[in-house]
Amino acid sequence: MELRVKFSQWTAGIPVVMLNKETANRLGVHVQGKVSIKTLNNHSRELVSIVDIIEGSSVRKDEILVSSEIIESLKLTKNQKIDVNFAPSSESLEYIKKKLNGKRLSQKEIDEIIKEVVENSLSDPEAALFISAMYKHGMTSQEEVWLIKSMLNHGKTMPVKGKYVVDKHSVGGVPGNRTTPIVVSICASAGLTFPKTSSRAITSAAGTADVMEAVCRVEFPKRELLRILKKTNAFLVWGGSLDIVPADSRLINIEKILKIDPESQLLASIMAKKFAMGSKYILIDIPFGKEAKVSRKNAIKLKRKFEYIGKKFRKKVRCVLTDGNQPIGNGIGPMLELMDVVKILDPQQIGPKDLETKSLFIAGEIFEMVGKCKKGKGVEMAKKILYSGEAFEKFKQIIKEQDGSLKRLRFAKFSKNVYAKKNGKITQINNKDLVSIARTLGCPMDKPAGIYLHFHVMDIVKKGEKVVTLYSETRTRMEEAEELYKKVIPINIR
Repeated sequence: MELRVKFSQWTAGIPVVMLNKETANRLGVHVQGKVSIKTLNNHSRELVSIVDIIEGSSVRKDEILVSSEIIESLKLTKNQKIDVNFAPSSESLEYIKKKLNGKRLSQKEIDEIIKEVVENSLSDPEAALFISAMYKHGMTSQEEVWLIKSMLNHGKTMPVKGKYVVDKHSVGGVPGNRTTPIVVSICASAGLTFPKTSSRAITSAAGTADVMEAVCRVEFPKRELLRILKKTNAFLVWGGSLDIVPADSRLINIEKILKIDPESQLLASIMAKKFAMGSKYILIDIPFGKEAKVSRKNAIKLKRKFEYIGKKFRKKVRCVLTDGNQPIGNGIGPMLELMDVVKILDPQQIGPKDLETKSLFIAGEIFEMVGKCKKGKGVEMAKKILYSGEAFEKFKQIIKEQDGSLKRLRFAKFSKNVYAKKNGKITQINNKDLVSIARTLGCPMDKPAGIYLHFHVMDIVKKGEKVVTLYSETRTRMEEAEELYKKVIPINIR
């Protein structure tokens, strides 16, 4: 069926069209159904889109209202005629059902699923089934390798050149833990090339991209990133803006809604993006413990899987298992975490010792992995760079090149102290509860929102001392967070 394209200032995140109800009936398509769209020129382009249906005259029977994603992808012009047809059920849906039944998938089947995720042939509910199947049954190491290969094959690469192209990643689950800006600054100061693409928060209070966005831009075209890299040896940006691994970006968006993070998708997500950037040396931080995402047993299992994937792709991968039983640093939330980072990088200030120690450890491991120093001398090399102020100058240079300024750092409009009701020792801090409170306060969207911890596990507190300070941009969010804090009591004092 030929329909005339109607434009609107409408961005959906994925290709979506709106049809008149009568037109939809003629095509035999329902809401959340799919249609195939094809241009009618010599160099025709085609894609599959999700359908929404409108009653009334805002979209006529001979029209199709398209989202900006479709306009850009098919290079459409206003009033252009296109061929629109009902899109049959996805072939890969049968493969997803197979995985839901706990069976292994072949390389061809995984590739077809990822291909249809990228082409939007799979609807969000169908893609959610795939995520759920991975979450329930997991994948074999071989399936995970095929998943990574498929993500790379159906995406773009930005292979950075250089002898020492390095990267690091934390599997997350620990509030604060903002080692990345510190590690990147130290390593880039030593001449390593560090093209750091980071994610936004999925279930946490902040991702590294959220933190950096508090003071600078995190979305750039590739040409600009290569310029920044040439000038500073590093950048700290949001990976989703590069469209390097589009399948991963779409799956992550669905994971946010489902609030689940399947191990196989986690592995594929991390490694596909590292390989797409041309990283040769990759360090993976795996926090473990009762309060972390994974137990020690699962952390060891993850370590083996990461290292197996590294060998399969001929990359040097090193995993470190770290304590995830409590937050790292004092700040939880984009600006509060960045304040911790600045205090550690600036030789004139004193920052959280636990965050400093962990950052030096990770930077040292990277130096030893690439052969920049002898075994056991990595931390010493990292300390020298940090304490000299070189790393702070490098960080400020990166911020400047990413059109930012540390002057943008500020506290939220509203703050509230929580005081100890008795003398005692802090025996436990519940990471998940703190994250829930931080998100209630407005994290990660409200950059100054969050929680500042005045104490950690095993610290002695006296009655009346400040245990935490809550920060929010709105009074309503503050009140909701206070109620939640009283309900869950995330910090135990005995």
